[in-house]
Amino acid sequence: MNISVVIPVYNSSSILPELVLRLGEVLKTCSQEHELIFVNDGSRDRSWEVICRLVADNSWVRGINLMRNYGQHNALLCGIRMARHDIIVTMDDDLQHPPEEIPKLIEKLDDGYDVVYGSPVHEQHGLWRDMASLITKSSLKATIGIETARMVSAFRAFRTQLRDAFSEYRGSFVSLDVLLTWGTTRFTAVPVRHDVRKAGASNYTLWKLVTHAFNMITGFSPVPLQVASILGFLFTLFGLIILAIVIGNYFIRGGSVPGFSFLACTIAIFSGVQLLMLGIFGEYLARIHFRTMERPSSVIREIREPGSDTRPAPQVEQSSHGRA
Repeated sequence: MNISVVIPVYNSSSILPELVLRLGEVLKTCSQEHELIFVNDGSRDRSWEVICRLVADNSWVRGINLMRNYGQHNALLCGIRMARHDIIVTMDDDLQHPPEEIPKLIEKLDDGYDVVYGSPVHEQHGLWRDMASLITKSSLKATIGIETARMVSAFRAFRTQLRDAFSEYRGSFVSLDVLLTWGTTRFTAVPVRHDVRKAGASNYTLWKLVTHAFNMITGFSPVPLQVASILGFLFTLFGLIILAIVIGNYFIRGGSVPGFSFLACTIAIFSGVQLLMLGIFGEYLARIHFRTMERPSSVIREIREPGSDTRPAPQVEQSSHGRA
């Protein structure tokens, strides 16, 4: 079995040497051939310099340097498209995903699954980050409709042939977990250890995770449009009930329903719902607009291969959006 490990890197220069050391020890035990692809996603520290040194010192390490920060999923998609081996493993660059847990994912793939997630037994995050992760996973379940969505993580193993399902994807927003569902329904998850981040702080904030969840729903699912239709129906029904009350009161009591407050609240409710639905329609129109622009998800500045100098970047296109 041959394995490609793809890791997006953002401001993790102090962690990368230990990550390579531990990965090397693990991959020797569970693969015949292996490679590690670092995708530098516009880091502001010395991460690319460290990656270049690691590539020079290790024949199985490759480096891709992006022009700027495009976001974790965009960087992952770039690395996945460059992978050479049968199985792809993705993980974070902060060693919260222990390399020693990779054999668990590979072993589960052998049971006939196409995608295996490493579900943390206990996540080492704060309260707000945990809440945001829950929102993201719930949004993913609403988008792809599989129960495993609640157990997804950035620590995953899947068969490389799945990328054929989204080889032509040029969307403005990338969600790797959604793209994987385009190729298979055989998902599962295994419990894995989740360690404390070795250095620095997480680049994910509550706002970024919530924004990612919103982009994922509106970018890959018609659910918001369905919700808008249901709200429209419910408030139309509400309006008809109010009309019936007004007409009934006129014939029974001989007068109209008194009160300016009642009228003002009714108008405010209907106006709010209309603006909400217009906003949802606007989000979908924005995504259509970005698709027509055909923006690439990432642009490669340079690639470092073992035993060679910097080589020109190939024309690899995806979609552009900031780190979510």
